Amino acid sequence: MPDSSERAFIPLSIAVLTVSDTRVLADDRSGDVLAGRVTEAGHRLVERDIVPDEVGAIREKVEGWIADPGVDVVITTGGTGFTGRDVTPEALEPLFEKRMDGFSAVFHRISYDKIGTSTLQSRATAGVAGATYVFVLPGSPGACKDAWDGILVSQLDYRHRPCNFVEIMPRLDEHLRRGAPAKP
Repeated sequence: MPDSSERAFIPLSIAVLTVSDTRVLADDRSGDVLAGRVTEAGHRLVERDIVPDEVGAIREKVEGWIADPGVDVVITTGGTGFTGRDVTPEALEPLFEKRMDGFSAVFHRISYDKIGTSTLQSRATAGVAGATYVFVLPGSPGACKDAWDGILVSQLDYRHRPCNFVEIMPRLDEHLRRGAPAKP
């Protein structure tokens, strides 16, 4: 198998959304972590926003980014806990055409090594919607660092081997182009 250094880096266009009733850009530490890591890795931060913990507001913002051909990846932070206002998974999972169950499993494995059983308090999730990757992360800066450093930095890098999310991007919408399978 060829060495990964033979491949050129492909920058992706990434949007970051913070879900919070209390944060603004000036004190959005988790959004800052993600925005910084996105650009440090060589990707383009195409948009960053904050919306309240409301299903409609979250879904509307992310649906807009999914529909935008200039956005390859959406990363959200916040609203993955169990309190009444934590509704990010409920807002976004119905949009997923394909769930990425392995993301949650790996995220929790990484998180467990850092915070032990407290990782159970997160409902981190991910999926593909309209040929756009959507990652739903907890609202803590530490969780954002863990998800980026432990998963996303390599999976969003075309040079990563043996496989990565970038190399399958051209085929993410095959099922949409092909249409629904015919019923017998």
